[in-house]
Amino acid sequence: MKDKGLTYASSGVDIDAGNRMVELIKPLVRATARPGANAEIGGFGGLFDLKRAGFTDPVLVAGTDGVGTKVKIAIETGRHNTIGIDLVAMSVNDLVVQGAEPLFFLDYFACGKLKPEIGTAVVSGIAAGCKQAGCALIGGETAEMPGIYKDEDYDLAGFAVGAAERTQLLPRDVRAGDIVLGIASSGAHSNGFSLVRAVAAKAKLKWDAPAPFDRARTLGEAALTPTRIYVKSCLAAIRETGAVKALAHITGGGFPDNIPRVLPKGLGVRIDLKRVPVLPVFKWLAQAGNIAEQEMLRTFNCGVGMIVVVEASKADAVSATLTHAGESVTRLGEVIADDKRNVAYDNNLDLK
Repeated sequence: MKDKGLTYASSGVDIDAGNRMVELIKPLVRATARPGANAEIGGFGGLFDLKRAGFTDPVLVAGTDGVGTKVKIAIETGRHNTIGIDLVAMSVNDLVVQGAEPLFFLDYFACGKLKPEIGTAVVSGIAAGCKQAGCALIGGETAEMPGIYKDEDYDLAGFAVGAAERTQLLPRDVRAGDIVLGIASSGAHSNGFSLVRAVAAKAKLKWDAPAPFDRARTLGEAALTPTRIYVKSCLAAIRETGAVKALAHITGGGFPDNIPRVLPKGLGVRIDLKRVPVLPVFKWLAQAGNIAEQEMLRTFNCGVGMIVVVEASKADAVSATLTHAGESVTRLGEVIADDKRNVAYDNNLDLK
């Protein structure tokens, strides 16, 4: 009897499952439509019309990122509907710090065995993040790769493109004496999760256990709190006040690695750590993991997800605009003369 020939399906890749997923996510994608994009998928590339978006002299700004090992918690808990928000947030927050409005987003979803319902849940989060950021989801790629990923595993990457009028690009004109504001984070966002997972293991806590810092939720639910998307509030502050000089997205590397990226030579900042609104999750991580303050500051956002640099005389106006847009804002310190662009600290974080 002649052996049956091999097929793509018998080697572990189901093209039909991919096609089913495309049909499932089409309504999610359509819901992200905005001027310049019709948010239809199925072609070989996504289209965007800059003229329809209303720009006159635009500079394009692009960014790409993933969600790190936070995706492992989504897989282990079976909670897939918010990790896509994190994916969008990590790229679009990097665009707005340069004064850019996010225009469109594309995702890459790689897995060992495609389960259309899980993929659709992930894309539902991506679509939700795009709507929060005001950008269109215009395309993506799904890759089923048995042998690279285990059946239940998947990974995510995303790519965002935005635009700013040439005269509105940030940072600009940062000077000594400018005020440093901090906008509150929603949690660990999408950074430091290898350490988060190590602390949970050291504390012998399962993801379905009550969170020690939030008994109303499981540890898994609390850990998967989505990254806050700062796009609309920061764009409002930039456009309505004209006083925002620089923004810094606090991701991996924390204050010491991210703030200097937006400072010109000869300047640093001084931060009063006593003013940082440390969230309960960070206090638990520091205590349960016996993590030193400097390690916390370089691994996590510690409660501040975005830094805003403004002229001293306009700090109150910028704070008011951000607060009106739904943000919690704290005055953290000021820009100082410093040849090495250091981040200097007064006092200590409240980690107890």
